[in-house]
Amino acid sequence: MELENTENAVSKATASRMPAYLRYLKGEAGQGVEFISSASIAKDMNVSAVGVRKDLALVSSVCGKPRMGFEVTRLIADIERFLGYHRWTDAVVVGAGGLGKAILSYEGFENYGIHVLSAFDVSPAKIGAVNGKPVYPMERFSEIVKRHGIKAAILTVPRNAAQSACDEMVKAGICAILSFAPVYLHVPEGVTVKYEDLAVSLAALCGGITE
Repeated sequence: MELENTENAVSKATASRMPAYLRYLKGEAGQGVEFISSASIAKDMNVSAVGVRKDLALVSSVCGKPRMGFEVTRLIADIERFLGYHRWTDAVVVGAGGLGKAILSYEGFENYGIHVLSAFDVSPAKIGAVNGKPVYPMERFSEIVKRHGIKAAILTVPRNAAQSACDEMVKAGICAILSFAPVYLHVPEGVTVKYEDLAVSLAALCGGITE
């Protein structure tokens, strides 16, 4: 099965589940699991076994073996290929405060084909390096982003600075923004923004707790 041909046939709902499968499978691979069945995946992830079989059938290049299931490393590679993780993407962080520094130090992005190269900030006190990655003054943002052809950025600035920072990012050629700023951003057509709010996510999670 050619994975490139299946991408158009996969629904958005199915595609959105692939990162969860990938995290689970990498965890199993880390524990030495070589083969796994769709039923085992469904049980551990508390989802429908039928749904898992359908999802994996769309992206797997090799069918699962009877009584053994899928080869874990091969399935990981197939899902990564489907998600585009085999193509490395460079990204930068705008805002080198507490969250920005944590993102610079986080090594998990490498597992998904993303290189977070550096950060930028308007405060001279924050210029330097975090975990070996440089923190540049915001004045150099356009220069560095254009030089390296960077198209993705993570925004971690305060609410009142978010739109102006976003405008600078777009002007420099950024077309994909992951924003942690608690404000709606106005961007031109062709620029995609995904919003993340840790407080909202935690509140939603806690809202499901029953006594």
